[in-house]
Amino acid sequence: MVVLLLVLVVVLALLGGVHWYVWRRLVRDVTAPGGLPRRLGTAAVVALPLCSVAALVSSRAGVPFRLQQVLAWPGQMWLAVLLYLVLALLVGEAVRPLLRARLARRAPAPVAPEPEPVPAAAATGPATPAPVDAAPEPATGPTGPTAPTAPSRRLFVSRVVGGGAAAVALGTVGYGTYGVLRGPRVERVTVPLAKLPRAAHGYRIAVVSDVHLGPILGRAHTERIVATINSTRPDLIAVVGDLVDGTVADLGSAAEPLARLRARHGSFFVTGNHEYFSGADAWVDHVRELGLRPLRNERLEIPAGFDLAGVDDVAGESEGQGPDFGRALGDRDRARAAVLLAHQPVVVHDAVRHGVDLQLSGHTHGGQLWPGNLLAELANPTVAGLERYGDTQLYVSRGAGAWGPPVRVGAPSDVTVVELASKQA
Repeated sequence: MVVLLLVLVVVLALLGGVHWYVWRRLVRDVTAPGGLPRRLGTAAVVALPLCSVAALVSSRAGVPFRLQQVLAWPGQMWLAVLLYLVLALLVGEAVRPLLRARLARRAPAPVAPEPEPVPAAAATGPATPAPVDAAPEPATGPTGPTAPTAPSRRLFVSRVVGGGAAAVALGTVGYGTYGVLRGPRVERVTVPLAKLPRAAHGYRIAVVSDVHLGPILGRAHTERIVATINSTRPDLIAVVGDLVDGTVADLGSAAEPLARLRARHGSFFVTGNHEYFSGADAWVDHVRELGLRPLRNERLEIPAGFDLAGVDDVAGESEGQGPDFGRALGDRDRARAAVLLAHQPVVVHDAVRHGVDLQLSGHTHGGQLWPGNLLAELANPTVAGLERYGDTQLYVSRGAGAWGPPVRVGAPSDVTVVELASKQA
């Protein structure tokens, strides 16, 4: 408990420091004290992180789903904007002194005017008062008005750097949001399997993971994904976890388009870690009603000539429902090729020990928000794509949705058509 409190304090301190830095560079340094722009900017820097915290905890706190939806868009989007604002501002710190130096070099140095000779009569006579309404002459240098003062240069540089950082962050997040809301791309990969019979050569499995239906991504998102999958005309469909971020009561209708999935040998589902945050058993029952077959530590023989197995996610261990490789794969004929559906790539080492030929996973989102891929690499053997571990090949999908902000940068969403190839063909 003490460790948890310390972590919470560190996280809150870090968030506070980051928001102070953003306020300093985008509000204090570019606005006049006491003005309306400064007051509005300060209010936004205070309100947006509070909204983000509310959006993150609302689902766990049992907040009504409609309120979750209201909080989700501004709260989640701010997290993505904040990431790229900070990155852009940090780059701006390197640009700032260079821009100041360039402005200082280009500004002409002020030249003191030569004193005018004073006539003798004027020197001894009474002074002539200047007209009351005479305007003072502007100070000029050799080529025009004198250079702006140092404070005005600093303000100009702050506005250029701050405006540029805001434009970069908003543009990046806007494009990343469009990529998610547009729907997933179709990726195609061919995987040769030594044990696959010639009759199964060219067998196509449509792999979709990490749909993350929730307060932001709803029924329309599911419809786009279903249309994309069906357009590939697969032989089999594998939904490899993290379908939802919420309860069946809130999101059951959003998942209903899954009933329109079409494949020659059916659609299959395994749990992801987010199912265990949302009521895994209820979701397993619901997807079964929609026509998908859950594989909960079990295996079946596909008529094309290979075994298909699925295991529960490791997050289920807290509920006594974790992966059981012995139950799913222990007594199978190892002369047959085996394809395993498992949400998290980290179980690949168990798959190797049980003679799996191909594991299909998700979970990583490919990092979702660059440079998140660097963090994902620390926790996963493979972040995206196809890699080999001993005699087992692992394919990791980047996923079709997004967790948190509906934004992807450097990791576009996908539905992957895995085409099995027989070495006997």
